[in-house]
Amino acid sequence: MTLLRTIIVDDEPLARRGLKLRLEHNPALELVAECNNGVEALQAIAELAPDLVFLDIQMPGMDGFEVVQKLQGDSMPLIIFVTAYDEYAVDAFEINAIDYVLKPIDDSRLDTAIERAIEHQQQQTLADHKRNLISACMQFTGADAATIEEIAEGESTAYPDKLSIRDGGEVSLVPVADIDWVDAAGDYMCVHVGGVTHIMRITMKQLEALLNPVKFLRIHRSTIVNVDRIVSAQGIANGEFLLSLEDESRLKVSRSYRDKIKHLTTQR
Repeated sequence: MTLLRTIIVDDEPLARRGLKLRLEHNPALELVAECNNGVEALQAIAELAPDLVFLDIQMPGMDGFEVVQKLQGDSMPLIIFVTAYDEYAVDAFEINAIDYVLKPIDDSRLDTAIERAIEHQQQQTLADHKRNLISACMQFTGADAATIEEIAEGESTAYPDKLSIRDGGEVSLVPVADIDWVDAAGDYMCVHVGGVTHIMRITMKQLEALLNPVKFLRIHRSTIVNVDRIVSAQGIANGEFLLSLEDESRLKVSRSYRDKIKHLTTQR
């Protein structure tokens, strides 16, 4: 589990010490700084980019609400307000704080607030991962975000009709149906189409997810083949097969993938 990098902001030294002792016993948190006023808090947040801030509301000079208002949206950590007065609760939630806890701090109430922060962080991490995945798939396929999201969530059996492959400043839109076979070359994939090889920066796993498994079979840890291009299959040593394709390419089917190809070879 990734630790939540945490900052405590409170102008009362005893309050900071008491909260620090409680937080140090929580394995989900990593305390990275303590601040005694709003100015220090803004500086620490800018420098350390914490995930979570326990922020006192009533502080001289700049209160907790003013600190949040001065933060930039792209650097906004999760906020748990700490206050001795429950009348601030409504205001706290209106500016999207994760939670608030009252002084003197109750351990069970503090645990609940931390659990909410962890849950929110996990949801945000998943959302960020999904956005990055969709963006990458859009770049490689040319499909729109809605189509990619449907595929990722299993809500559609649609697969992209074309792959967008960049070669320097030029982008080729390669019809998926025209692909003969694909093999891996380090961090790149070689997409073979009618005697032409396109180089695509994508992992085997990512590319396999974009291809219809009815038409494209993984036959080796580094090879995918279009089943419509298979002309014949020959059994060779160690239970492996050797496939001959329409373009006269010959591809080996490794033992771990031979079951995928057996039903095809009996039909040809």
